[in-house]
Amino acid sequence: MTTVLLTGFEPFGGDAGNPSGEAVHLVAAHWTGPEVLVTAVLPVTFAGAAARLRELMSEHEPDVVIAAGLAGGRTRIGIERVAVNLVDARIPDNDGAQPIDEPSVVGAPTARFATLPVKAISAAVEDAGIPAEVSYSAGTFVCNHVFFTALEASAPGTRAGFVHVPWSAEHAPDPDTLTLPLTDIVRALEVAVRTTLDVETDATVRGGTLH
Repeated sequence: MTTVLLTGFEPFGGDAGNPSGEAVHLVAAHWTGPEVLVTAVLPVTFAGAAARLRELMSEHEPDVVIAAGLAGGRTRIGIERVAVNLVDARIPDNDGAQPIDEPSVVGAPTARFATLPVKAISAAVEDAGIPAEVSYSAGTFVCNHVFFTALEASAPGTRAGFVHVPWSAEHAPDPDTLTLPLTDIVRALEVAVRTTLDVETDATVRGGTLH
């Protein structure tokens, strides 16, 4: 049986909520299979998030790993293409740790590419009427750390990657924050999972950036 691991994050930085964690719960509530879906909400800590993700991957041996996290200020669903082996924390994590210029995984490559069909996912989310893009920076905080860890911990043949979501209208910290409806974020994650399961070879379309 094919197994999918889908994770989100708890709130961080003093915020009351995190739409990635809420969306993961809702995807699980609506899931009808036939694949097995395992979901979890990770702590926003460098040590805890990576350790928990490795535990989940070891326990469930997933065929697909998709981690989701909040990118406040973005207006589109971001399908991340590149994870860098770098931790450089602008703010402390939820344990108060704020590492600077450290590797996510000692001795690992400088960067790794997502093994999801990122262009196909972005196009499918757009086709669902939700703004999306292929992103080339997952930052240097816990999101990127989890993304890189997922790729490092993946067994051969496992497809892994990361999806950044904007603030949801339901969780935004103030009325001027750029948002998407939570239902759109949930739908985007569902589309990301289904596209990964259904598309073997990524789309060969233009998806680069100039800056």
